[in-house]
Amino acid sequence: MTNGITRRSLRILVAGGGITGHALAFWLTRDGHRVTVVERFPAPRAAGAQVDLRGQGIEAVARMGLLETVRGRLVDEAGVAFIDSRGKPKATIMANTSGRGRQSLTSEYAIMRGDLVRILYEATRNDTEYVFGRSVDGFVQDADRVTAHFSDGTSDEYDLLVGADGQGSRVRRALLPEGADPYWRVGIHMAYWFVPRIASDSNIRDTYMVPGGRQIMRRSHNATETQVYFVLREESAKASAIHRAPVEQQQKFWADRFRDAGWQTGRFIEGMQDSPFFYSQEIVQVRTDRWYKGRVVLAGDAAHCASPYSGMGISGGLVGAYVLAGEINRHPDDLPTALADYQRVLRPFVDEIQDEVDPRILRLGMPKHGHAISAFQNATALACFFHLPDLVARFSRKDRGGGWQLPAYADTRAV
Repeated sequence: MTNGITRRSLRILVAGGGITGHALAFWLTRDGHRVTVVERFPAPRAAGAQVDLRGQGIEAVARMGLLETVRGRLVDEAGVAFIDSRGKPKATIMANTSGRGRQSLTSEYAIMRGDLVRILYEATRNDTEYVFGRSVDGFVQDADRVTAHFSDGTSDEYDLLVGADGQGSRVRRALLPEGADPYWRVGIHMAYWFVPRIASDSNIRDTYMVPGGRQIMRRSHNATETQVYFVLREESAKASAIHRAPVEQQQKFWADRFRDAGWQTGRFIEGMQDSPFFYSQEIVQVRTDRWYKGRVVLAGDAAHCASPYSGMGISGGLVGAYVLAGEINRHPDDLPTALADYQRVLRPFVDEIQDEVDPRILRLGMPKHGHAISAFQNATALACFFHLPDLVARFSRKDRGGGWQLPAYADTRAV
């Protein structure tokens, strides 16, 4: 009851139990909606690599009342070092912990994806129906309802279906016209996995640049584990197709591409086999003109994946969930207006974080030739000598996402 007016409680299905899906459940259930989250994995997807919270994403978590909980699970990553083949740092850019300006290459709010999922799941599990081991395989809708068809052969009716099922969204595929391609490609691919931590693995992220448009990153998130990232600049049909191949073929592809790279590559390739997970992906952005149709709407990476190089992927999902829930809670009896306002309010923010990913800058950071790598390292070393990255971060007026302000929704403000 708000101001003596009974607000309608909607039955909402969220496809995808990732960070965006959990955040949606948080805000929607707080306003009395009945939310079901279906996730194709058999349990909460509390795995994955390290992610950053920045700018408006930090504010979104603060409005949930969960910022102190998140602080308690942060990864200790002090900065980023660009190293040579012996592991010797040529230049190091430290995190900006001043509380002013913008985050540097590493955020002071770095957290493992699995830890953030667990935090959000614990905050929502008592008010949300979670169904694991099931996915949305299709849907039909009319003016009054949307009927979702699930992977186990069952169906059910809802007031709204939210596709929060990630970069490869099935809901988006069904929503867009046949043949539509929502992907904006930058010609870069990435794989990551965990290996056992050794004594030389510090809390500084190592970045090792290899001729041929290759890069290796190492970052350690606890006392026993280290994350390994292989990044490849390659525009080929084979590179784009490998991410859909069986894991064994993916691992062979990455081992073959990096076997001669030097540094600790042998250790990293050997560790692939025993890693608790292995993930391979093409770096893309998802760009679509419209995020909704009727009673079906897209959120998070399914709507507007900004790519890992934006540094705002997780923050974008948290902000998008906050805005979508806020507009639904403002207009529970008028979903067309709610969804139109969601896109109108959020689009400037999404455009800002997506446009910050410049393929020319990405190519500059992944040179093809050794002399270009040396030039990059020397220029970075000189900038660090004069403390330029630190000064730029501290005195920048805007963080990523520009000056876009997170809107206030009275009905979804955490207490």
